[in-house]
Amino acid sequence: MADNPLSAANAVLLASVRQCNLCAADLPLGPRPILQWHPDARILIAGQAPGRKAHQANMPFADASGERLRSWLGLTAVQFYNPRLVAILPMGFCFPGSGSSGDLAPRPECAPAWQQVLLRQLTQLQLTVVIGQYAQAYHLDDVKPTLTATVASWQDYWPRKIPLPHPSPRNNIWLKRNPWFSETVLPKLQARVQQVLENRQ
Repeated sequence: MADNPLSAANAVLLASVRQCNLCAADLPLGPRPILQWHPDARILIAGQAPGRKAHQANMPFADASGERLRSWLGLTAVQFYNPRLVAILPMGFCFPGSGSSGDLAPRPECAPAWQQVLLRQLTQLQLTVVIGQYAQAYHLDDVKPTLTATVASWQDYWPRKIPLPHPSPRNNIWLKRNPWFSETVLPKLQARVQQVLENRQ
């Protein structure tokens, strides 16, 4: 942001991430690291990997999943894409390609190369939203046997972290089978996000 630019060191770090081609040979559309990051961010979206539409737009969550996620959080697009408020660090920064039942898993080379060096700078975080099994395995200490069980145990990680299913339309059946998520979890999440927006711990 113009009123609080990145330090020289952090600008170099972010540029290095955006130029990464560590797994270029295994990416069907080539490398295009997609993330959003500023040390002032108070909310972290820890997801899986950008989809094809995000790759094409060069913007995280530039698809129906992003619309649903913003609705879940109670954030406008302007708020969501403000890097001083929201950091977005998927487990893989590049589109990994598509398989028979959806996108492939995040490339395994990405997280060891970049996650910790970026996370260490996020000293203002108040809430980490952990989306999907790959991010949950990385960010949560006590992952349950299934994603549903992990999400159902959201209070175990509250109020600093919250596990969510992926907001993809592919999960519409899951949402219908688990109405407690919309009825109980989302109102708590939206209230917590508003608390963070007001900068109340």
